[in-house]
Amino acid sequence: MGGGGGRGKRSVRGRATPSTTAAQEEEEEEEEKEEEGEGALAFGEDEAEELQAARLPRLQVRGRTRPRACLSRQPSMTPWRLLRCCQWTAAWVPVLFIAVVICWSYYTFVVELCLFTIAAQEEEGKAALYLVIFHLSFVLFMWSYWKTIFTPPVCPSKEFFLSKSDEERYKKEERPEVQQEILKRVAKELPVYTLTSTRLIRYCEKCQLIKPDRCHHCSVCNKCVLKMDHHCPWVNNCVGFANYKYFLLFLFYSLLYCILVTTTVLEYFIKFWTTNLRNTRAQFHVLFLFFVATMFFISILSLFCFHLWLVGKNRTTIEAFRATVFVNGPDKNGFSLGWSKNWRQVFGDEKKYWLFPIFSSSGDGINFPTRLMMETEQVAGTIHHEHTRSSGSTQNFSVGPLSESKNFLLATGSEQDVRSGIKNHVTVSIES
Repeated sequence: MGGGGGRGKRSVRGRATPSTTAAQEEEEEEEEKEEEGEGALAFGEDEAEELQAARLPRLQVRGRTRPRACLSRQPSMTPWRLLRCCQWTAAWVPVLFIAVVICWSYYTFVVELCLFTIAAQEEEGKAALYLVIFHLSFVLFMWSYWKTIFTPPVCPSKEFFLSKSDEERYKKEERPEVQQEILKRVAKELPVYTLTSTRLIRYCEKCQLIKPDRCHHCSVCNKCVLKMDHHCPWVNNCVGFANYKYFLLFLFYSLLYCILVTTTVLEYFIKFWTTNLRNTRAQFHVLFLFFVATMFFISILSLFCFHLWLVGKNRTTIEAFRATVFVNGPDKNGFSLGWSKNWRQVFGDEKKYWLFPIFSSSGDGINFPTRLMMETEQVAGTIHHEHTRSSGSTQNFSVGPLSESKNFLLATGSEQDVRSGIKNHVTVSIES
């Protein structure tokens, strides 16, 4: 083929003498181009590249070394990679902005206010007290902010992923009802009690897993996050089960930080409008710091109050705007167990860890008690007590675990049917 003839010609040209004319060189280059075109037509693109890479790398002509075509091309950055790189950079811009504001506020309060303004007026004791209180709040504020940013979201465990056989059957099956039967069969072995708005099993097509309760897919992080609350651009992270306590502490300590700065700066903010301190170098920084701290305090206060309300109701931001669907229908208070239990579910049972950004939340992010479960336990306890009292027996009867009633929760029916079914189930267990 054309490739063989090319090798013969190159072997002759490889022994070219200095008397070779420029016209002959041009003719040889044109022949090489024609041979490369013939090779590409005969072998295709992949074969032509292999043929071109197999040729001699260099030619000696007139005592000079002429480079051949590049044997290995560096992979250029694709538009998709470039877009992802730009998105990653843009995602850190809000965090960088907050970091700059924090650093500037630290400099203004410590250097301009305490050292150059308060200490200059021979009030060293007052400046020292301000510095101690300020640094305590600043450390807790930065600690909680750091934990909120760099705590990775927790994803569902491997037991929520479909097995290879179930995944292949699910993908090959085109009928939605059969796909739901596959998901229902797998979900019966999992602690899943919530459904979609159309009463179907919550399945993530992107992650290819059955979503645990209160788990949602984040389009920014491109993963399913346990007890997802929202994706916060100011921390460039998903706020969920792993860092929700850190996020609340971040809001709390940022409020304290703004209150401390505003109250301490207010005195000198007023003095700067008088003739006493008008010519000091800290005037601009202190005045601007007062306005910035006040603005952030107002904006953060509303957000912090909203999340305190969510903790009291045991809801996430997603659940506040879209009610969770149980077997008996949508219920915004489905996970609410009372204010005290709701609070301890986020901050834990040990009070000594409540004010520190140390993980102390209850649970595992997968299993969440619901009001229906609590009512079921109360029904079971009441029936067991009545049966023991009527029979006069002190024997302890073992009631089936609550997870056995999941079939009732996943089945279709009204709330009264579910409760009556669980009641009959418990009664049969006691009588047996």
